[in-house]
Amino acid sequence: MPLKAGDMITFERTFTKRDVELFTEISGDEGIHHITPDEQGRLVVQGLLTATLPTKVGGDANVLARTMNFEFFRPVFTGDTIICEVTIDKYEEQDHNRMAIAASFLCTNQNEKHVLRGNFAGVILS
Repeated sequence: MPLKAGDMITFERTFTKRDVELFTEISGDEGIHHITPDEQGRLVVQGLLTATLPTKVGGDANVLARTMNFEFFRPVFTGDTIICEVTIDKYEEQDHNRMAIAASFLCTNQNEKHVLRGNFAGVILS
């Protein structure tokens, strides 16, 4: 994926009950709110599952992350559609075989409420 500073990558995902069940199994994060539906039949999506949205950009670009910072504003529930906007803040050659990358992101739910923001930085090995 060719990138440059200033690029914005936007994508969205709707979380399902199965997503939460699988993440619960893999992570061991079995908080009662992740396994017991609320009065509307929804589960709370794990914060780190929500955080996979911005890390998708890193995965698509083969980023070896060095830092990741997350600030969670409100819960995400199964059935919520989250729109993630990732802005490439820095993308520059570090030496002859590494590119440095830094990005910031904002995730918003279908009601235009902020649910997560943060940033990440790392290198891309070529």
